[in-house]
Amino acid sequence: MTDSTDVFSMDFADVLEANKNYARHFSDSELTGVARKGLAVVTCMDSRIDPLALLGMMPGDVKILRNAGARVTEDVLRTLVLANHLLGVNRVLVMPHTDCRMASANEDEMHKAILAASGIDSRGIEIRTVTDQVSALSLDVTRVRAYPLLSKSIVVGGAIFDVHTGLLMPQDI
Repeated sequence: MTDSTDVFSMDFADVLEANKNYARHFSDSELTGVARKGLAVVTCMDSRIDPLALLGMMPGDVKILRNAGARVTEDVLRTLVLANHLLGVNRVLVMPHTDCRMASANEDEMHKAILAASGIDSRGIEIRTVTDQVSALSLDVTRVRAYPLLSKSIVVGGAIFDVHTGLLMPQDI
């Protein structure tokens, strides 16, 4: 039987090596968990998105919440409650992006694609695909604004990030 530490070391050798290099040059920033700029960003898990860089922010400035499609889910709302009341967040930017896989198919098509790719029937979960990004963004911004456990003074906006130009396209919601 293989020890789980050995398996981790083999499967994540590149990650561990990169971390050792990072730690050699690491110095404690003495940052707290508070978002210095009072901002939380809900964005997609897409690896083309570097939220801090595209917003001109630094570590410690912003709370970043990522999921497939930048959707405002129950878990996002739970996290925003904590960020709002305990970690200095008073602004929320919901920021999906162009060329998103979540906007490329409907729910049924996405489940079929997963089945074809892996043999796994994923119909037991809601994928939350997006057929109209502006409408979905409007719904998600409204969900945050209307959530009763967030401060009434929280400011919520929506913008779509263009992965090809690097520009944010604010939406009037």
